[in-house]
Amino acid sequence: MREPLSDGHRRPIGDVRISVTDRCNFRCTYCMPAEGLPWLDRDQLLSYEEIARLVRLLSEMGVHDVRLTGGEPLVRKELWRLVEAIAAIPGVHDLSLTTNGYLLEQQVGDLVAAGLRRVNVSLDSLAADRFFQLTRRDSLHRVLAGLEAAQAYPQLRPIKVNAVALRGFTEDEVLRFAQFAREQPYEVRFIEFMPLDADQAWDMDKVLPNAEVLAIIESEYELVPLGRERHGTARRYAFADGRGEIGFISPVTEPFCGDCNRIRLTAEGMLRTCLFSLHETDLRAPLRGGASDDELEEIVRDAVWRKELKHHVGEPGFRQPPRSMSRIGG
Repeated sequence: MREPLSDGHRRPIGDVRISVTDRCNFRCTYCMPAEGLPWLDRDQLLSYEEIARLVRLLSEMGVHDVRLTGGEPLVRKELWRLVEAIAAIPGVHDLSLTTNGYLLEQQVGDLVAAGLRRVNVSLDSLAADRFFQLTRRDSLHRVLAGLEAAQAYPQLRPIKVNAVALRGFTEDEVLRFAQFAREQPYEVRFIEFMPLDADQAWDMDKVLPNAEVLAIIESEYELVPLGRERHGTARRYAFADGRGEIGFISPVTEPFCGDCNRIRLTAEGMLRTCLFSLHETDLRAPLRGGASDDELEEIVRDAVWRKELKHHVGEPGFRQPPRSMSRIGG
């Protein structure tokens, strides 16, 4: 074991989000242009072996929670091989995946067999026409089939459904999602729209605050507060008369930076200490240059020590990072 990893604000780091690809098969309007973005070449991506090595090193420093993201991670060939390699690392206590669900039905069996234990599915509308309007893909039925397939595996719990809260769009989706959560054993989570769009067209007027979403739900259903776990990002509620849960992730109106315990690794091996970082640390070059684990540890510790105290979204002088969410990793 190594000394636990912490930042310069004395926050312990226990969670890493790893993007396995910048590619995506959707074109969500709040994320990327209709024509897509220039993709990374294959040799620019970290190999599964390189990712597993970094996860093993981080786990020795107390980073026990690993989430695989993209882009859309399931477009990366044989992702189950990476899941299997990470699941075999003794220091990894939680291994999860964030996906748009399009390829989930056909891959979930292999992923569970390889050791995946949790899944988050991004889903912003339960109406086919509005789903198409936002994603530019007529694929709602595939995403719902993926959710149903995941639900068949009791090892995958909890199953979370993430909806981005967009002013002028999500208001009409809220009660549909609430009913969905009452009828299905999912945790539906509303996430405030963050300034990570490729067009850099974000402004506060496009954010639907979660306080408004909660008010819409409570106008129809009785909710029971469950609180927020330390290092958790969602304020959670149960239905007084339903199966699932509702959660609210409010990084814009209620930042949770004070106990942030996560770091991020982009698909090409850049370490980011905050979603909104303006600086990155290259781990791919030392990895491929023959660096030892001790040398990599020193690079990681130096970067994490300088982790930002807060993200400053909505404050005067805030600068949106040049990378979009799909290029950072969700």
